[in-house]
Amino acid sequence: MSTSLPHAQLQLSKSGMVQNYKYFRSLLKESTKLMILVKANSYGHGAVEFARIMEEAGADYFGVATPFEGIELKENGIKLPVIVLDSGIESYPDIIKYDLEPSMPNLESLVRFRKVLREQNIIRWPIHIKLDTGMHRLGFMEHEIPALKEFLRESPEIFVKSIFTHLAGADTPHHDKFTLGQLSLYDRLSSDLMTILPEKPLRHSLNSAGIERFPKYQYDMVRLGIGIYGISSVDQSKVVPSAYFRCPILQIKELKAEDGTVGYGRRGKLGPGIKKIATICVGYADGVNRRLGKGKASFEINGQMAPTIGNICMDMCMLDITGIDAKAGDTVTIFGEKPRAIDLAKILSTIPYEIFTSIGKRVKRVIVD
Repeated sequence: MSTSLPHAQLQLSKSGMVQNYKYFRSLLKESTKLMILVKANSYGHGAVEFARIMEEAGADYFGVATPFEGIELKENGIKLPVIVLDSGIESYPDIIKYDLEPSMPNLESLVRFRKVLREQNIIRWPIHIKLDTGMHRLGFMEHEIPALKEFLRESPEIFVKSIFTHLAGADTPHHDKFTLGQLSLYDRLSSDLMTILPEKPLRHSLNSAGIERFPKYQYDMVRLGIGIYGISSVDQSKVVPSAYFRCPILQIKELKAEDGTVGYGRRGKLGPGIKKIATICVGYADGVNRRLGKGKASFEINGQMAPTIGNICMDMCMLDITGIDAKAGDTVTIFGEKPRAIDLAKILSTIPYEIFTSIGKRVKRVIVD
């Protein structure tokens, strides 16, 4: 790709997103609802832009982490219901004001939320009960279920819209015994809770990896997160990139061995011969991790891969483009099809989630197809 860009962009592929959506949808029964997780700015992709595409594609629900994220969606015209997974006990008035649906992980949260509902004379506000079946992060544990049932019996203000849990290791076959134990416990606890509810709630337990690996347990709804962004736990060929991180070349220099080094700390050694060095307009403030410097990673320019040279700077980094036909203004792909976000994650011994969510605010999100 050689079309010049005015600045760094995260180019959102609408067709890629929809293709990923259709793939995961194809693994589900027609009656199973699909929640799309758009927390953390849609995993760095741009929450509002991404949510609009998913609303059009046919999603049933959105999931966010914080009330602020849900408010942003509602203020920008998103119509689908939004569950707030980390509601925060001080944010309940805002949750009501913006028609959001809070997750309830403990009795204290429920007591506080009911108090707010009673103060506003509200009956039947939808909430989502979180069960802890082994993640041990948030949620009601088994010994807390009797008290929860008693509370719900006495709380007509509250409408249990769904009961859910979160799997700790669904992406790893090594943990399958543990995962199946989680699902068995969830089935038992949620079934117990449902005996005292006047209406059948939605049940959901599967994340992206669970959808691919444990479709038998899809219940009434599933939660699609990293999968929609182009990462599969089963077969990477089943999904496509949802975004391409790109920027232009700012300047190209031809340097000789006697010119010494490139970049901060003089860590980019030139070596013998004439080297062609390109400076590009992204750095660690934009999401290019500093550990990708000094040749650890390569980025794509005009169909060829160019390794980094020297340290990654805050706003820029340098590439060795010796032997590559390129000029100032040409486009560099940080990740997309080549390299992929998952490739950069492997270099950094991390996960693609971190690659996506590290992309800085000043990188413009643009829908390109």
